[in-house]
Amino acid sequence: MIPVFLILLPLLTGIVGFFMKDDNAAKGWALLSAVLTLVVAIAGIYFYPSAQQSFDSAWLPALGSRFTLSMDGMSKMLVLLTAVSFPLIFLATYKNSYKNAGSFYALMLLTQAGLMGVFVANDALLFYFFWELALIPVYFLCSLWGGEKRIAATFKFFIYTFIGSLMMLAGILYLYFQTADHSFAWQSFYSVQLAPAQQSLIFWLFFVAFAIKMPIFPFHTWQPDAYEQSPTATTMVLSGVMVKMGIFAVIKWRLPFFPAAADKYAQIIIILSVTGMLYASLIAIRQDDIKRLIAYSSIAHIGLMSATLFTNSRVGLEGVMIQMFNHGINVIGLWIVADVIEQQLGTRKLSELGGLAQKAPALAIMLVVMAFANIALPLTNAFIGEFLMFNGLFSYNIWIAAIAGISIILAAVYTLNMVQKVFYGHTTAVTENAADISANIKLALVVLVVVVIVLGVYPQPMIDLTKDTVGATMAGK
Repeated sequence: MIPVFLILLPLLTGIVGFFMKDDNAAKGWALLSAVLTLVVAIAGIYFYPSAQQSFDSAWLPALGSRFTLSMDGMSKMLVLLTAVSFPLIFLATYKNSYKNAGSFYALMLLTQAGLMGVFVANDALLFYFFWELALIPVYFLCSLWGGEKRIAATFKFFIYTFIGSLMMLAGILYLYFQTADHSFAWQSFYSVQLAPAQQSLIFWLFFVAFAIKMPIFPFHTWQPDAYEQSPTATTMVLSGVMVKMGIFAVIKWRLPFFPAAADKYAQIIIILSVTGMLYASLIAIRQDDIKRLIAYSSIAHIGLMSATLFTNSRVGLEGVMIQMFNHGINVIGLWIVADVIEQQLGTRKLSELGGLAQKAPALAIMLVVMAFANIALPLTNAFIGEFLMFNGLFSYNIWIAAIAGISIILAAVYTLNMVQKVFYGHTTAVTENAADISANIKLALVVLVVVVIVLGVYPQPMIDLTKDTVGATMAGK
């Protein structure tokens, strides 16, 4: 029943949120819902037996689809990331003002319900249903509460994701008609035997859909605009949690359903992913807008995960598993800092900032820790994940690993350049009257910094949480 509660709690509280007219009440309601969801997630993952971590009920019997939910190690890790992220996002942006706040927070909670559903669904049609439930509220969040160019950015985001969703649905329906019992159950899909030509076609239908969501080169062009124009709270969800839908789906579908096609096209996808890493890193160096810099940084990090997934390396897959969680934590921390700067100073341009460490020392300390994590410095949470992923790439091809390794240097360049331009040097006319961060933002950042350091020193809990999924995935090879 735990997965049901994880979906129903944000879903029902989100629906209630639409009817709340008082802005402060809507904020408090959303934060309460997110905290309760976190409590349920922690209790369900660590204190309830495995029998309580699954659910099965009739849903659409005429179509052969059941409301089947379960949590393996990877699902638990992503459920935990989703549950941790939302209360921190709501806390860090608590003092932000939104027109019609009730609807804003309601849509955010519906997005959380969709994400939870994606990560625990054990039926292909149900998986698709929650995939769309997670995406649809984001269209409205971006188009109604975004920046000046939000309509164009949202339209591009919609076109990309809509095409990807149609391709995935076509692939799901094709597999459905190949099943012996005309069922959407995972086990029925596992039993389907496809000829190599069929595998190749259906593999690309699914992979392009997932590649758009991650995104990886060359399917990434919607991302910087959407991240820049969306309200920062929504951008945190997109970057910290929602991109993990694509990586999760690749792991969930790739080896069990399309092993031959995955091996056949692995090198093409690895080369595209590594190209995207370098391309995004070089563009990030040239950015003057903090949000676009972080957006391109995220593309680079996701590219490494995508490349590693196709090396068929157990060590690399372990790295991807824990890096999904760690990347979410780190990028949300960076977005919080970007939001603080924009809300307080009214600008995101690096060229207009400087000397903020003199005015906001606590914020400077927090950003430096998150920046170190972004470049995977040893003793930060990202180090072990990147080390394992590069190990997987190295075992696949030493030259590809060496080229991909250039992104480590580039990440240090654009990240430390951002820290230097924003926080050090002399204050400017924009930053002269800046103030340090408020208590709610400080609390959110302190939690993130603690997670960064604790998992950097002792990453074993994340490795233990996902090791069974890694073993099962590699056994399906």
